[in-house]
Amino acid sequence: MEIVISETKQVLGKNAANMGAEFIRKAILKRGQANIIVATGASQFEMLNELVKEDIDWSLVTAFHLDEYIGVSETHPASFRKYLKERFVDIVSPKEFIYVNGNTDPHEECIRLGKLISKHPIDVAFVGIGENSHLAFNDPPADFKTEEAYLVVTLNEACRRQQMGEGWFPTVSDVPEKAISMSIKQIMKSKAIICSVPDLRKAEAVKKTVEGSITPAIPASIMRRHEAAWLYLDKDSASMLS
Repeated sequence: MEIVISETKQVLGKNAANMGAEFIRKAILKRGQANIIVATGASQFEMLNELVKEDIDWSLVTAFHLDEYIGVSETHPASFRKYLKERFVDIVSPKEFIYVNGNTDPHEECIRLGKLISKHPIDVAFVGIGENSHLAFNDPPADFKTEEAYLVVTLNEACRRQQMGEGWFPTVSDVPEKAISMSIKQIMKSKAIICSVPDLRKAEAVKKTVEGSITPAIPASIMRRHEAAWLYLDKDSASMLS
């Protein structure tokens, strides 16, 4: 895993988007199309803001949604479908955007998404990590072994507190307890991983991810086993690294 530290999160976003865009353009040049994974949350604001400005033929790109709450409507302020529609899909109009629907039978939805992603090998995954070191909504201890592409997961207390702290929900009790998440193994199948992690509140999770053991207790640590993963940090998020 290569680490890139930027002065500000705006520069972090630009650097991460530039690298990810290169992988998308190379895939289009090689195969005439590209498949990507797009994440949400406050950590992705700057990266997505820059990615939509990149010179890419988005009509040749199929994008997959990383995770979504169960039981949150797509008009809810915290909905990741709403987030991605407004910040990405409506701006670039990709060939196809495959959303995670949290308002249908979750187990059937996982099967549907699994069948679709199996036909679309991922060229680049844009992800972040949580304050509890989660990757997607795979909270610790994460399942490193499941072959399922998407899972129904239970969000732990730290994860739910983060969602409230970022302003998506008024109280912790308003944060759903369940979500649909792409699995660790599915994320790791991506040819490249671009992980954007700004802000001081992520510094401890970054330190564990980079310097701790590779273990389900630190889900994001698994990225150190990937041959083409980049971790983009700002000075704040990198501040605890030795």
